[in-house]
Amino acid sequence: MTPTRIRSFSGLLRSAGEPKPSPPQITQESDISTRRKLAKADKADRADRTATSAFVARPFAGRADETDWVALREVVPAATAPLTLKGSELTVTLSTVLPMAWPGMVTVDGRRFLGLQVNSRSGDASRDLAAVLEQVVTAPPGTSVNPTDLPGPGLRLQDLLEDAPIEVTVHDGFDYWVEGAEDPDGEVAASMERANASVVPTVKLTSVPSGYWCRMKERAHLRWVLPEDEDALLDAMARLGVAGLSLGPSTRYVGSFRAHGLLVPVWDLPWETEADQLEAPVAALRVRLDEALATSGGLNEDQRRARSGLLSRQLTLR
Repeated sequence: MTPTRIRSFSGLLRSAGEPKPSPPQITQESDISTRRKLAKADKADRADRTATSAFVARPFAGRADETDWVALREVVPAATAPLTLKGSELTVTLSTVLPMAWPGMVTVDGRRFLGLQVNSRSGDASRDLAAVLEQVVTAPPGTSVNPTDLPGPGLRLQDLLEDAPIEVTVHDGFDYWVEGAEDPDGEVAASMERANASVVPTVKLTSVPSGYWCRMKERAHLRWVLPEDEDALLDAMARLGVAGLSLGPSTRYVGSFRAHGLLVPVWDLPWETEADQLEAPVAALRVRLDEALATSGGLNEDQRRARSGLLSRQLTLR
């Protein structure tokens, strides 16, 4: 809040011999009026806070690339995508993570970044990110954007960005933070070193949208963000059964987690499995899922048991 400057001291000082002015007379009518005004202001303030904190289960719904936004926020360690703003030629780069977990930053050379893997301050991740994006657009070079208050009602990402899907680039680390710097040091370099140490090898599949292979210490995995409504998708997966969900010998469907209103199934793979070896099996599974999704009618007894098993292996992240 901008402080109000006192223009004159004449109203604040009183001569020693000057009689003390009588206090204002408070009548019953003025007291009731004051209480009504305070109650009205408090009600409006609470309404604003409620609107801002109302939970949005699918904050990226309405975008053709909804699944990629969820994947970059929850699954992919290091990735970027250029963002195209409506009515602007300014380029902002979406980054999974930024130094010191900043929500946004503008480098000394003027590159603008929006961080995605940050804590939500309200119940709507899209509104939170849009509020940061609006500040990133106007921030001067060499600054970070790190809001601490609730964003308040306003525009969402869907209002600020063009509708075209983002083009994701997966990185081996976060060296792009300091791209162009001759000898990066200080907090940013230290943060980059820590972040790079936590990155696991990750590859975006080309045969299906938002499917990501990764390799951990003992196993490789497929994590695939699917766009369908959860109930319909669970019915389709139950129709396929364990055998239908297989991606080949020694692979295993282990369960799924919910993230921003979407299901993210996960498969265990042999450690030596490479990403390109998954392209054909995953594309074939996509066809089987589409066929199962198009099947009408209820589930039979075996399929209902399979559906219960699928539900028992779910975890909700956000």
